[in-house]
Amino acid sequence: MEITNRDKAVLIGLYLSKFDIEGLKNFGFSSFTEAFNTFGYAIGVKPASLKNYRDEFDPLFPNPRKGWHKREIRDYCKSCYHKYKDWQLNTFSEFIKCIVYPHYETQIFAERIFYDHEKIEQTTFAKRLATGQAAEQYFRDVYNKIPIFEDFILEDTTKLGCGFDFKLHSNASDKFLAIEVKGINGSSGNIMLTEKELKIVNYLKDNYYVFVVKNFVDKPEHIYFQDPLNCTLKFEKTESKIIQINYSAKI
Repeated sequence: MEITNRDKAVLIGLYLSKFDIEGLKNFGFSSFTEAFNTFGYAIGVKPASLKNYRDEFDPLFPNPRKGWHKREIRDYCKSCYHKYKDWQLNTFSEFIKCIVYPHYETQIFAERIFYDHEKIEQTTFAKRLATGQAAEQYFRDVYNKIPIFEDFILEDTTKLGCGFDFKLHSNASDKFLAIEVKGINGSSGNIMLTEKELKIVNYLKDNYYVFVVKNFVDKPEHIYFQDPLNCTLKFEKTESKIIQINYSAKI
């Protein structure tokens, strides 16, 4: 059965109420505000909704908040509580990762194999995935309110691996804009371009934008850069050697 966005929000609220600070640490969040913002945008609901669900469950758990103790818990929240209240931290955390980022298990599996790590730091990895997804949803929500983008039609290319996340095109011309979205937890930080993205930038130039969503720890906001290799950004090249081994079989 498909889990709706409301179901996801209820489950995240239950998780944050039940495990409190320990739950935050398990995802690498520094505050509930960061968790509400990141999870909220990642699943496509208002961050305030996650806070409301956490507050609704708070009277049922021994945490320092009183929550909504003066009113009865709603039936669908009560049903969720009885179903998941006994789940342990690790099991519940993995479940939250999977509902926030649908391809989490595949991503972590591939990352372990590709990088040959005995153990990936799953806290960092899960937070990175959630932040990236939150930034993408933020862009979907606001792009048509930004004057330079408002007359364009949005095409989602996040799953195509084409060197940018969104294609903005217009019925009035053949011109399109390529948008690569980056997410930063704080008000400042580092962003990275892959070799593929860099080649696309060099080809599209003024028609390529890096759109940065930052400050998930407080109040998300954005900044964008046109032709990122020829603007105020200064990229430093870093190299890592990858040895690719192929195996062939004669048929």
